[in-house]
Amino acid sequence: MKIISMDVMSTGVIAYYVLIASRDGFFTPIIGNAGDNGTYADPVPQAVILTAIVIGFSVQALMLVGVMKLARDNPTLETDEIEKNNTP
Repeated sequence: MKIISMDVMSTGVIAYYVLIASRDGFFTPIIGNAGDNGTYADPVPQAVILTAIVIGFSVQALMLVGVMKLARDNPTLETDEIEKNNTP
């Protein structure tokens, strides 16, 4: 549940930034027939959001691998039971 909740929070933050960044009247910064008088959208925040999506996916995959290794060594995934079994 902790992994799913972290994924939901990450997706919510990314959706919030996308909602704030969406504005009408901006052109994409691609060479074309838009002319020089148009206003262009800044591509840097888009790159940052794409990077955040990739990092969020990799962190989620790493956490799932950790849970798989814990499940192999312990019959339960309850954190209290795991800490009780592993304390010296």
